[in-house]
Amino acid sequence: MERRTFLKAMAAGAGLGLRAFAGQMPDDLKITRIVAFDLISDRPKLIGKNSRLDVHGVQTRDRMVRLFTNTGLEGLGNCRAGQEQLGLLLGRHPLGYYRPLSRTMAGPLGAGTMPLWDLVGKIMGKPVYELLGGVGSAIVPIYDGSLYFSDLLDEYHDNYLDRFRREIDMSWGMGHRAFKVKIGRGAKWMDPKEGYERDKEVVRSVREHVGPGAVMGVDANDGYSLNQAAQLLVDLPGVDLAFMEEMFPEDIDKCLALKEFIRRRGLKARIADGETQGDLEAFRPFIEARAIDIFQGDMNHFGFEGILAAAAICKGVGARIAPHNWGSLVGFYMQLHVGRAVANFYRAEHDAARTSVLAADGYHIRDGYCSVPDAPGFGLSIYEPGFEKAAKIQFDLKA
Repeated sequence: MERRTFLKAMAAGAGLGLRAFAGQMPDDLKITRIVAFDLISDRPKLIGKNSRLDVHGVQTRDRMVRLFTNTGLEGLGNCRAGQEQLGLLLGRHPLGYYRPLSRTMAGPLGAGTMPLWDLVGKIMGKPVYELLGGVGSAIVPIYDGSLYFSDLLDEYHDNYLDRFRREIDMSWGMGHRAFKVKIGRGAKWMDPKEGYERDKEVVRSVREHVGPGAVMGVDANDGYSLNQAAQLLVDLPGVDLAFMEEMFPEDIDKCLALKEFIRRRGLKARIADGETQGDLEAFRPFIEARAIDIFQGDMNHFGFEGILAAAAICKGVGARIAPHNWGSLVGFYMQLHVGRAVANFYRAEHDAARTSVLAADGYHIRDGYCSVPDAPGFGLSIYEPGFEKAAKIQFDLKA
């Protein structure tokens, strides 16, 4: 099919009209250069252990890709595809990969389609969330996921409750009003009984400090048993948990039992899980059995296509999605566009970090929500002096 005929058919099929993109771009638009680089971002604090892993450190890392074209437009995004896969894009028109009817991006990048979504959004003059559906909330609810085991860091051993209060104050100052607290110290780092008592102490202290109006959840990273998860609810009657994440290794019957326990006690905690799975089919039975209330497939591992497929399955049973995102600054922005795209979005996980390489104008956190710019693509751009100084180039391909 000729390029112009193809563009016309695609625009009509999407109900968009040629003026949105095809009439404003040359038919020979093509990707001419691809630069892959590591984006290292600095966290505002040291992130400690969780129930499974040791200290997480003070930096995040995103594998990023810049797609240059012969028109000056550039696509930018998180992408873990290799050099061989990315090389297949050279000389190709980006719209050749876009499938508007299914709201997906075809091609060789697997889950790493963010750079193509960004580029297609810029070609069409639309934000990515609109291309993905555009039926979510105008501002996206978020939560701070950074309350790890600071009490097990040597520097805070003697004043760990004060440290947690300072961390909360820092997050509150950023605009957060929802917080996730890591628990499960007794699974690996402490005596099981002492670890459980410390978990309760920290959770109580956090609730006291944030007050009754803040949203609060816990995440055990599979470090609890079903009995411990239920006992925690008994022992913390006034804490009012909004969600309980990865309380124990995935098991449909145990999840259903915990949900029934929560229902019988008149509580509102939602059961969340799914971040450790790389395949939606592994968790489809949990969703269809209504064993979980919130599916948390990883944002970067699933990509937009995988997360939207999960959202559609969840919608059919009244469940929500809250993509897992940790160690990825750019993954936060990806989540936000999903939040604006679908109606059954719960909250975006924020792992706060800063970089001198990336500009993110229009993303503002306030009172527990984040705004999303209506700029074409993702509204992200490269600060070239910062890129030259700090970006770690992996490869540079040219047509």
